[in-house]
Amino acid sequence: MTSENCPCLSDRRYQDCCEPFHLGEKVAATAEQLMRSRYAAFVRQHIDYLLKTLHPSKRQLDDAQTLQQTFETTQWLGLSIVGQRQNDDTAEVEFIAFYEASPIGQLHERSRFSKQQGQWFYLDGEFLPPIKLARNDNCICGSGKKFKRCHGC
Repeated sequence: MTSENCPCLSDRRYQDCCEPFHLGEKVAATAEQLMRSRYAAFVRQHIDYLLKTLHPSKRQLDDAQTLQQTFETTQWLGLSIVGQRQNDDTAEVEFIAFYEASPIGQLHERSRFSKQQGQWFYLDGEFLPPIKLARNDNCICGSGKKFKRCHGC
């Protein structure tokens, strides 16, 4: 059992946050929970969980290979949830996932989710323009340091 903070930056321990989803002990009750747990699965390289939570209509034969390539080339730094809308069986979550690059890379997306038989699935997403990071804001990695003193060049 691990006592480290969850990669989704929820301020909770991984074992109390996203790990139960990854282990199949719990299912996400909201689209935001699924979004956070999928981000944490990218960080911790849980291919099976990412495939299982991708809507069946969106799955491709090479998904596992594509995910493995992503794991090998991307170092995720942090997650910021910008906004969300949810009803009984559909939802949108806007987020920014930051990754190591020069300058810091951003995946800014408005993701769509669908709930079927009590389980949320990721459908797809619309890419949005990156945001401007301010030097005096807290760093996106969750370190508690100012961006300029941490990941800001």
